[in-house]
Amino acid sequence: MTTVAAYAAPAAKAPLERTTIERRAVGPHDVLIDIKYAGICHSDIHQVNEGWGESIFPMVPGHEIAGVVSEVGSQVTKFKVGDRVGVGCMVDSCRECEYCLRGEEQFCVEGNIPTYNGIGRDGQPTYGGYSEKVVVDEAFVVRIPDSLPLDVAAPLLCAGITTYSPLKHWNAGPGKKVAVVGLGGLGHMAVKLAHAMGAEVTVLSQSLRKKDDGLRLGADHYYATSDPKTFEELAGTFDLIVSTVSAPMDFGALLSLLKVDGALVNVGVPEEPVSLNLFSVISGRKSLAGSMIGGIAETQEMLDFCAEHAIGAEIELIRADQINEAYDRVLASDVRYRFVIDTSTI
Repeated sequence: MTTVAAYAAPAAKAPLERTTIERRAVGPHDVLIDIKYAGICHSDIHQVNEGWGESIFPMVPGHEIAGVVSEVGSQVTKFKVGDRVGVGCMVDSCRECEYCLRGEEQFCVEGNIPTYNGIGRDGQPTYGGYSEKVVVDEAFVVRIPDSLPLDVAAPLLCAGITTYSPLKHWNAGPGKKVAVVGLGGLGHMAVKLAHAMGAEVTVLSQSLRKKDDGLRLGADHYYATSDPKTFEELAGTFDLIVSTVSAPMDFGALLSLLKVDGALVNVGVPEEPVSLNLFSVISGRKSLAGSMIGGIAETQEMLDFCAEHAIGAEIELIRADQINEAYDRVLASDVRYRFVIDTSTI
């Protein structure tokens, strides 16, 4: 066991505070990672606030982890000391079900083991990346290409794969019209990735406040959803809409923007149930779908794609003692576009 410093929420809705946690000893298949940077994801806030259901406390959030291997177990084959690596939203799965066997561990029948706010195979709570070090089985660690700086790579481990996976699954690419709803931590990555894949990209945001940013990041068009004319002008336009917003949306209005056989894919998760008139999907053979991160192999593929296209997150680097302030700013949509913690300040 190793004692490391971390930032944890002691109870639901409580401010995070500096503490210490125990990391397990390095097993035969484990790697010990010195965490350099940890992204702040909106889902961290949902879970600290128990917006998605009951959580485990104390909680050390963080599933956008970038660091360097400092120790490897006796049977590790994928990594060596000094390698630049990342850990995303899960640290284990059953590895035996049909989904695990085809590389989609995120859909593990038994449920994947989340990087934090979960229970590991040893029966102990899992603690995330707002900490100095983490021990993870090599099968759930990915390599960060040398050309990607670790600070802008950290958010790729959630925001990157969460948007890359549906864009790839629904065939974003040349000749396809893709809309991204919301230009935040997830949305800005969706724009960069869809643009690099060759799609024609439109941002649908509440206002035009971030229009210059959207166009700079790769969007071809930018519209305000607060303007009713937007829905008239864009009716029946898109092959794919990726909604990154975690607030309740008018799904009927968004579905009206799809072509026949188009798909509206949600990667943002509102805390409240949503309602839908089914004529919105029946007329036009449209799909209302969801997507959740990606498997380990696809996460590595995404990192390699980002390295090839020089794609990193747009970040604001903060000290650990600024985490609570950062949470407030995320809730106020006051970040362009991802807070990343310099974990040397823990």
